[in-house]
Amino acid sequence: MPRPREFTESAVLESARNQFWETGYAGTSLADLTAATGLGKGSLYGAFGDKHALFLRTLEGYCADVVSDAHGELSGGGRAIDRLVEHLRNSARVGVVGARSRGCMMAKAAAEFGARDAAVQHIISSTFTLWHDELAAGIAKAQDEGDIAGSVDADTLAWTLLTVLRGFEAMRKAGVATDHLAAALDQVLGTIPRSG
Repeated sequence: MPRPREFTESAVLESARNQFWETGYAGTSLADLTAATGLGKGSLYGAFGDKHALFLRTLEGYCADVVSDAHGELSGGGRAIDRLVEHLRNSARVGVVGARSRGCMMAKAAAEFGARDAAVQHIISSTFTLWHDELAAGIAKAQDEGDIAGSVDADTLAWTLLTVLRGFEAMRKAGVATDHLAAALDQVLGTIPRSG
């Protein structure tokens, strides 16, 4: 009779995610993973497969959280334009207290794997598409409420804003001062065509 698992899958995945997030895929050894999760090699690989499979599970979880956060921030109460601005500020990490210095796990994975890993590329590409869709829906709602000009192509503006956000990620990681990024974001927000 097989022994029952003596660990919580979600807790193990969170620990593995934090390790991969901190040190990257190549920089994370099996010893790092066993130390982070508290599981031996046999238990770890028996439950999650090899290192690559475990990494994909953690990346999928991270990406699901990104989309969930975007949906929550963009579909909450109040006016859509206010939700959109707040989401952009949060995503750009401008003025966010306690923002993590390790950056975005997606950006790290994309930089490390590039187009060499179809599974990683698919997860990240799908996440950006879903995030774009959340932004486009928020923009369309703001248009319906009369706060963004109806002539704006919501689809294109959503891709533009998402591209800007990814640029903020790179600039922040490069050490650009927060006040410069805050001023840049204010200028970006000022370019969104408003109604009237």
